Amino acid sequence: MTDDIDTLPSAPGAETTPRHLAPGEVGLVAPRDFIYSQPFSFRSGQSISGFQLRYETYGTLNATRDNAVLICHALSGDHHCAGWHTPADKKPGWWNNLIGPGKAVDTRRFFVVCANVLGGCQGSTGPSSSNPETGRPYGILFPFVTIGDMVRAQKLLLDHLGVIELHGVIGGSMGGMLALRFATDYPRFTRRVLGMATTGRESAQAIAFNEVGRQAIMQDPAWNRGDYTKDAGPRVGLAIARMMAHITYVSDASMDRKFGRRKKDTANSDAYTFDVQFEVEGYLRHQGQSFINRFDANSYLYITRALDQFDLAHVDGTLEQAFAAVEAETLIVGFTSDWLFPPEQNRQLTLALLRAGKRASYAELSTDLGHDSFLLESEELYGLVRGWIERDQPYVFDYAI
Repeated sequence: MTDDIDTLPSAPGAETTPRHLAPGEVGLVAPRDFIYSQPFSFRSGQSISGFQLRYETYGTLNATRDNAVLICHALSGDHHCAGWHTPADKKPGWWNNLIGPGKAVDTRRFFVVCANVLGGCQGSTGPSSSNPETGRPYGILFPFVTIGDMVRAQKLLLDHLGVIELHGVIGGSMGGMLALRFATDYPRFTRRVLGMATTGRESAQAIAFNEVGRQAIMQDPAWNRGDYTKDAGPRVGLAIARMMAHITYVSDASMDRKFGRRKKDTANSDAYTFDVQFEVEGYLRHQGQSFINRFDANSYLYITRALDQFDLAHVDGTLEQAFAAVEAETLIVGFTSDWLFPPEQNRQLTLALLRAGKRASYAELSTDLGHDSFLLESEELYGLVRGWIERDQPYVFDYAI
């Protein structure tokens, strides 16, 4: 049984159509698990005896096994990027507006794959997984994971699925970092790359935001140096980390438009208390509380540290050197109101690709929605994605820097 959130209106007198059965939807989907039963070494030099990646697929792999499109999620995302798990789901996958029959990423033509990253907590092996040596969760005994480690694990998944070449890889924010690493690490395997609201390395400010979030978790007594049970742990610290991070994902304009200085109906305007008085306060507390019900605090520590360590130029090198082996055609999309990974960082990636003699282009969308603009509905963005992914022949660029 579904409520009106999960249905679409139909002709008067007719029954409503469940959203998962509506035209353009991939429908009901089920996650699957890829088990890699051989030792896996991390860049840190540490290793584990094997790992699991939880993933979903939409569409069908073609006979030549080269129509796959990999979707890479952001920090707080997961493998469920399209469709519904049950008819009663309140929301579909996080990029459902982009993926489906006839949508920008057309599942009638492409075989779409999305996996929860190594180090995550949505079914993939990470700090909350059981350590086979102890029978307890790894906690902070889990090896430090890098963006490159995540990419190598996903490449093993794609090999398992029989993909011999990626038609494209798409990601926003951290997902854009993963997409770029596919281009540099597997150049002959990766034909197209689309990175949105991303960067070649984080700024000091972005690292600082992550550190505040980590400290909120680690200073919570319930963190207990990473040793906590699934139903306990640093819930207060993780909620605060999420609240603070969420502010960086939006913009001042979007927050002001949505909340302004409006007060809660229950707030006493003359009361001087620390209870929730403004609507924006209630919104942030809701964001924090909903996050702790689906995310693991140790995974948050590990993944934010992987973001901090990500550096395509390898400190003393250059982006041009990093892109030397790239064969993919690349589109980078920046958003004017993104102050976490601002447009200039996205333009820098494109210019470095062009200087390295690669096929690359840049698009900048004007929006006041902030960093998370790549997740929201935008016909302009859909058109960019469709044009990039469906073009049979790549552009030939004539450029001068």
